[in-house]
Amino acid sequence: MILIKNRQRLFDIDEKWMHDLILKMLTVVKYQDFDIAFLLTSDATMRKYNHQFRQKDKATDILSFPYHPDLKVGESIHVQFEEDKNLGDIIISPRSVAKKAEEFDRSFQEHFVILLAHGIAHLLGHDHETDEDFKKMNSLEKRLLRVA
Repeated sequence: MILIKNRQRLFDIDEKWMHDLILKMLTVVKYQDFDIAFLLTSDATMRKYNHQFRQKDKATDILSFPYHPDLKVGESIHVQFEEDKNLGDIIISPRSVAKKAEEFDRSFQEHFVILLAHGIAHLLGHDHETDEDFKKMNSLEKRLLRVA
């Protein structure tokens, strides 16, 4: 199940469009029958979460919380129990998305879609700590973006 909770009011987000796009991305990685949750929230709330979980006292555009934090790139999730069919949670601040989109000279929607792919990649064990990690993550993100 794809759960989307929109707790912000500054940006009009088409939740059906978002749901359908996420489902397409999850289908690419063969996790379309897994659960994933999205919270769209304010910069103030995002700042609180970023401080609590990353010790950074500022808002950010996206945070990802994988259900399987030890999953390695290229590994598949082995389902033993129903709750194992959970990929995790993603929090997005549309206001910060808009700011970053402007910095990168992108539309809001274009940057939002890129962040959806980025967040899903994080839930699947990817990160961008090293150049090699970045290349692998970027490759997956490009695959996910092809369905956008």
